[in-house]
Amino acid sequence: MAIAETSGLDAVSAFALVGVLGVGAQWLAWRLRLPAIVFMLAIGLLVGPVFGLFDPQAQFGEMLKPMIAIAVAIILFEGGLTLNFHALSDAKVGVKRLVLIGAPLGWIASTAALHLVAGLSLAGSAVFGGIMIVTGPTVIAPLLRQAKLQRRPAALLQWEAIVNDPVGALAAVLAFETVMVWQSATSLAHAVQMLLLVVAVATVLGVAAGWGIARAFARGLVPEYMKIPVLFVVLLAVFAASDRVLHESGLLTVTIMGLWIANAGLPSFTEMRRFKEHATVLLVSGVFILLAANMSLETLKTLDWRAGAFVLSVILIARPLPVLAALAFSNIPWRERLLVAFTGPRGVVLVAVAGLFGERLVTLGIEDAHRIAPLAFALVAATVVLHGFTLTPMARVLRVSASKKPGVMILGGSPWAVDLGKAIAKTDLPVILCDPNHAHLRSAREAGLPVYYGDVLSENAEHQLDFVAYEALICATDDDAYNTLVATDLGAEFGRQNTFQIKRVRDGAERHNLPSTLGGQALASNETFFEGNARMAQGGRFGVSTLTSEFTLADWRAAHPDAVAMIDVTAQGGFRVLGPQDAPRDSEGLRIIHLSPPSA
Repeated sequence: MAIAETSGLDAVSAFALVGVLGVGAQWLAWRLRLPAIVFMLAIGLLVGPVFGLFDPQAQFGEMLKPMIAIAVAIILFEGGLTLNFHALSDAKVGVKRLVLIGAPLGWIASTAALHLVAGLSLAGSAVFGGIMIVTGPTVIAPLLRQAKLQRRPAALLQWEAIVNDPVGALAAVLAFETVMVWQSATSLAHAVQMLLLVVAVATVLGVAAGWGIARAFARGLVPEYMKIPVLFVVLLAVFAASDRVLHESGLLTVTIMGLWIANAGLPSFTEMRRFKEHATVLLVSGVFILLAANMSLETLKTLDWRAGAFVLSVILIARPLPVLAALAFSNIPWRERLLVAFTGPRGVVLVAVAGLFGERLVTLGIEDAHRIAPLAFALVAATVVLHGFTLTPMARVLRVSASKKPGVMILGGSPWAVDLGKAIAKTDLPVILCDPNHAHLRSAREAGLPVYYGDVLSENAEHQLDFVAYEALICATDDDAYNTLVATDLGAEFGRQNTFQIKRVRDGAERHNLPSTLGGQALASNETFFEGNARMAQGGRFGVSTLTSEFTLADWRAAHPDAVAMIDVTAQGGFRVLGPQDAPRDSEGLRIIHLSPPSA
């Protein structure tokens, strides 16, 4: 059947609508600092079953299922690319326990909840239970940034979500393959033989494709500008070939391919990571909108009291018990165990994979598998809303919150950076100085400031640095290229509006100007590294002034006519790093961190 044209939309307009709704929901969530899945769920249901403005099945016809299948294949490949075994081996004992012990126990507990409470068949429960291992890395990140937990519980939740993403997908794929084989097999021996054949074919094709990509990229057989297109094309070709050789083996194949590439130690892995991040945002958004809009009111009505009981059983039993069992007899304090046990928001990956497998199970003759998609929506909506509102107060009650005030991370250990760090510390804001040169941090250590010795872009920094505790980044080393690299790479972590960089030596020269997409925002001082530190050598200093009803901003300007306001800090601890065009706010209790000239 050709792609239909209904509701006044042609095929191009339908594709555009899905993109606008999905990416628009992601942007709106970023602006409001809320999980994107809430907006995607609401928008998809409103334009689909509620108002009937968009019907994906009627719009795309037989193309809908292949579109979703390819998108899910890319999402699972991205999950495989996330799992680096070297990073897992360096992770803490708690993360290993959550993955090696908690994930299998969670699979069993979730399957039991689906079968006994929701009333789903054992086959559908096993497949959906495997997917439920995934706790949603795209949902955990904004929740952690909002809650500002201590480093260890935050790391446990973040790494569990990252590692269990491909593990849950792999478990669901294996469970689905088992169900498919069992449905078509004539005996137990035949079923085991077919399952081994599926796993063997997927493994051979996945490893061969991953090895070929790694080999070609490492030997320079593919130019840099073609690596992402080649990777994308090979991914689609392997997925199609695997399904052609053995029906329904493609998802397992691409997951194994991603695992192999992730552990191949490729120098171009950063570009691949960006590809998978961008592809995931686009595809997850699109798949979620399509699945939500494709729901019918009749399907939504199947969410009866058993669905509510199922969600409660997952939140209160199927999630906490496996986590508490996995972390038992470990060095993790009981307060942190409780927080991790009762924090398990599910995300868009769960809905995308569940929607695809639910449809495929229905085609295999498992009739109640059509309930998987609405149950997935219910679980995701309930857990995201619940944890979005309860994680912060629960962390405070259990006393596992980090500093309530956001902090500043400074890259560099020069006299300029150290004096700025001392001024920030006087306002009681958290501050840390980072530098890959140990000698550069000597003055900071002598001043009693927290420091990190190492490259902030390294894998070790991901494990040791508590990025969640800092809201702004100031890059101020003597290497303009390194400042630009760090500001560009961590801009997504801190937000471009919170990422700053001292003036480059060659700024203003047309041939040396960088695109606006590279580097950080300009600082109010607008000085190069050498100009700033020359000022410090001549007696310049950072100071802190507090505004009162008697000492207003106008009074401060009169008292410090040549000073440059660098940061303003409210009485509640909120702050702004100021740019050349910014002015400090005029409010009682505001503290201004300013840079004074030598004459002051």
